[in-house]
Amino acid sequence: MAWFKRAKKNIMDDTPRKDLPEGLWEKCPECEEIIHKRQLEANCWTCIKCSHHFRIGSEEYISVLLDKDSFREMDKKMRSADPLDFTDSKPYPARIKDSIKKSGLFDAVRTGTGKINGHPVALACMDFKFIGGSMGSVVGEKISRLVDKGIKDKIPVIIISQSGGARMMEGVLSLMQMAKTSTRLAKLSSLNIPYISIMTDPTTGGITASYAMLGDINLAEPGALIGFAGPRVIKQTIGRDLPPGFQTAEFILEHGFLDKVVHRKELRDTLSKLLDFMS
Repeated sequence: MAWFKRAKKNIMDDTPRKDLPEGLWEKCPECEEIIHKRQLEANCWTCIKCSHHFRIGSEEYISVLLDKDSFREMDKKMRSADPLDFTDSKPYPARIKDSIKKSGLFDAVRTGTGKINGHPVALACMDFKFIGGSMGSVVGEKISRLVDKGIKDKIPVIIISQSGGARMMEGVLSLMQMAKTSTRLAKLSSLNIPYISIMTDPTTGGITASYAMLGDINLAEPGALIGFAGPRVIKQTIGRDLPPGFQTAEFILEHGFLDKVVHRKELRDTLSKLLDFMS
């Protein structure tokens, strides 16, 4: 039975090990598929196996939705002050400065005008990278100015929501943005100018309680978390278990708060068809 034995003297252990370059691959949190970043980008940052929608920022949404080189940004360098002199673990101005450095953004929303298959639109896109996409005075002001632009130019307004809610560091001033933006959108509606709301993961808190749910058409990405309070808070409040899939886009659609759940790859064409119909 000697032929079962393996001679160790002929086995080389000094072969150089080839490591995969870091930053080129992503692991799907749902199915654990390993995807090359270029392949992921070509698939609109969705999993090629299970269609899980990766969380992306404003730059990626602009490239997915708008015609190439059509975006013209508004109020780019508007940034928050510190009206409450807020200090927790870090002074608020220092946190703003760190977020600007890390994200390359000046606040949690980018606004501007662009085109979708030739249709002119006023677009606001929130970005979770900047303090969890929280809504403070700058977010409310930039969205209000964008709606005013839509009214002035008589073009549809589209808002992509991605936020953890109001920004606690600005207290009641951040809550006032709910009324401010809602009032502007009411004026937009009175002039029969379309407003389309797109909810992505997550859309929660004061965003859901204001402009995210006020669209003439309310869309959402598959699997997006949408709600006001979190599931744990609701469970503790009502003292009972919540239904499976509670607060997902599909659950919200089934209960009548959404018009359609749209895959990210189909979002541009869906918006184009809606704009054709509404205009």
